[in-house]
Amino acid sequence: MKKRIFLLAAFIVASVSAFAQGNGQAGITEATNMITGYFDPGTKLVYAIGAVCGLIGGVKVYNKFSSGDPDTSKTAASWFGACIFLIVAATILRSFFL
Repeated sequence: MKKRIFLLAAFIVASVSAFAQGNGQAGITEATNMITGYFDPGTKLVYAIGAVCGLIGGVKVYNKFSSGDPDTSKTAASWFGACIFLIVAATILRSFFL
């Protein structure tokens, strides 16, 4: 009985390893295609987040400017810098990986 179970297990391992052989090129190509397929929607999402941050920043800067806050230029620079960073980061990542 033990020999029979051992032979069955050996047969299963041999048949699975026969199907698993190959250089893996097809799997790597499929993974690359899947990852590159996410870049276009991802960059559009980052652009949309940058636009929303720009609108929120514009409203906050306008409120500070209207109230006469002396810290307006610092707030404007930080929000503008954040929006520029998002746009540049998305563009660089897209051009670097694609």
